Amino acid sequence: AGFFAKRAKYPRFKSRKKSRKSAEYTTSGFRFRSGKLTLAKMSEPLSIAWSRPLPEGASPSTVTVSQDSAGRWFVSLLCEDPAVKPLPATDSAIGIDAGLDHLLTLSTAEKIANPRHERQDRARLALAQRRLAKKARGDGTNRAKARRKVARIHARIADRRRDHLHKLTTRLVRENQTLVIEDLTVRNMVKNRHLARAISDAGWRDMRTMLEYKAAWYGRNLVVVDRWFPSSRLCSHCGMLASKMPLNVRTWTCDGCGTTHDRDVNAARNVKAAGLAVTVCGAGVRPQRRTPSGQSATKQKPPRREL
Repeated sequence: AGFFAKRAKYPRFKSRKKSRKSAEYTTSGFRFRSGKLTLAKMSEPLSIAWSRPLPEGASPSTVTVSQDSAGRWFVSLLCEDPAVKPLPATDSAIGIDAGLDHLLTLSTAEKIANPRHERQDRARLALAQRRLAKKARGDGTNRAKARRKVARIHARIADRRRDHLHKLTTRLVRENQTLVIEDLTVRNMVKNRHLARAISDAGWRDMRTMLEYKAAWYGRNLVVVDRWFPSSRLCSHCGMLASKMPLNVRTWTCDGCGTTHDRDVNAARNVKAAGLAVTVCGAGVRPQRRTPSGQSATKQKPPRREL
């Protein structure tokens, strides 16, 4: 209808092989009573292993049934949770620096280890992919079984990564009123073929997404510092900017004040200071740049702030 009314483009139909298998049911298409779900045109309720009960008094408005590439079925119920309320306000603020040696480095000098979930299952995944590559292409059952084995290993890695990120982001949001992170361009960073696998395994994009909606849920402030802010090269003690800082330099000494810095801790502290400056006075966090005439630019573009 939207196409013929010229409100939308020509519809793109789902592909049986590429699209995610899912179906969405509105209120008139399902019945949820006493913890049992019955979909339209079904005489018996579905046998479901619930991950958690619905909130007390909640009534689902939409049910989505989906199947992933590993062959697992999922049922998602959309409802409002009255228990999700803003947490009591605190005075704590924290800067967060993402990395690969350590998943996160906080401005409090705490370093959170990188679990490297993909590396733990790399041998199993490589073996399953070699066996899949030897199967003839087509609709044969042997190739389908080999493909599901690869998909199950990928699902195991993704589940463990998601679980770890959920626990980590929930802890950070509960403990701090203001959280400051960097605006990382993961899409461009994974073009580095030497670090693409490690960057993808870290899950920086998923972590930011979780921080965004959890901060909105619990009344926290999430400040995103511009990606060009020189957090690693800036001395957090005296403010002197180093000329260069290669990735292999993990500890450096400031030429101005002589303070020895841990690279990641120093970056986290600079990120925190820049984020607090944005929240207090709206100052920019971009580095000073030169105009074509050689004069320092006075007007700076404010950093992107997302809640």
